[in-house]
Amino acid sequence: MHATAGPGSDAILARMMALHPKIIDLTLDRVWRLLAALGHPERDLPPVIHIAGTNGKGSTLAMIRAGLEAEGKRVHAYTSPHLARFHERIRLAGSLISEPDLTAVLDECEAANRGEPITYFEITTCAALLAFARMPADYTLLEVGLGGRLDATNVVERPALTVITPVSHDHQQYLGETLAEIAGEKAGILKRRVPCVVGPQEEEALEVIEARAARLGAPLMVHRQHWHAYAERGRLTFQDERGLLDLPLPNLPGPHQIENAGAALAALRHLGAGEAAHDAAVTRAEWPARMQRLRQGPLPGAAPGVELWLDGGHNPAAGRAIAATLAQLPARPTWAICGMLNTKDVAGFMAPLAGQLQGLLAVSIPGEANTLPAETTAEAATGAGIEAGTAPSVEAALAMIAARDPAARVLICGSLYLAGAVLRANG
Repeated sequence: MHATAGPGSDAILARMMALHPKIIDLTLDRVWRLLAALGHPERDLPPVIHIAGTNGKGSTLAMIRAGLEAEGKRVHAYTSPHLARFHERIRLAGSLISEPDLTAVLDECEAANRGEPITYFEITTCAALLAFARMPADYTLLEVGLGGRLDATNVVERPALTVITPVSHDHQQYLGETLAEIAGEKAGILKRRVPCVVGPQEEEALEVIEARAARLGAPLMVHRQHWHAYAERGRLTFQDERGLLDLPLPNLPGPHQIENAGAALAALRHLGAGEAAHDAAVTRAEWPARMQRLRQGPLPGAAPGVELWLDGGHNPAAGRAIAATLAQLPARPTWAICGMLNTKDVAGFMAPLAGQLQGLLAVSIPGEANTLPAETTAEAATGAGIEAGTAPSVEAALAMIAARDPAARVLICGSLYLAGAVLRANG
């Protein structure tokens, strides 16, 4: 991501980008080498909750964190990618890592790595683990970057708990073409005798997860087998063998957040968290660029009658989740401003949105080498049955839509990289 960190950390992060020719190269050898040189910080972490999945990892992590913090727990959290600044990836005992702390751990990792090949994600993950090992906390929440089995976060021998959110098609070039292959990579975070909360899965994916868990003796808590979560009369009902919870609907919008909340609640119940944690998980979670309403800043200010939303989802499952969320909002002509990466299934993302959109303006993602040209995104939208055109920028697209329909709902979508650029531009 092209975002500012700070004068010290920025320079080190730029150097780290150059340590390996590929952005993604899945193996754990380089990570193990560097962790050994750093004195194995991964062995000194507060109890770890490790979260994998295609969609919903970040939201589920945010809900677990909100729940634990409501009980006064100190929680480390590692997430990726960041949106506006690199510091967002590393939360130390509740607060984003400071610039001096970030610079210090990046410096240390760079020195210990001695210029050896290592990817940006691998070396920055080692930096996060080093920071976590040095600061006391009650829990460490680790979000998998890509896959699970060979992801740089998969170095903790015995986490307290693992979580697998819904598995769907994304990153096939790294994880395999079939759902079973992708699920096999995600199930790589399962550990011998360590319990795992499993979110809603297609049968094909669930079979793979269950087979691996059986081999490892890892107890599973599976959606619709061991726990249920559903909306009823404007409330969230959660049920497991311990009983029934009646809670407010999640503050993160969209029907898919009901099931993410269910996975978070199942995790919190397993950890022994009480009523305050259950309530906070659904009412206090913060996770930007997931159907986030933009109310303040230059962008909403430029089109005051327009209702502005931002979402970073970028695969077919995200397209379905966005469409379902839009369908639940009060009726209003809805337009999309969309920019995507050239590695994504653009047609698969667009197809579910066709019934919800009046039209779409495609943009290229600013400063992103792998952006899909706006024209190609527009062609994919047209192919999905959406009236589409292009615009030179998000700001220009917003002005064009506002001129045509001053009371429109506008959703900026298609990529976390685009979402990050929007959040930075919006201050």
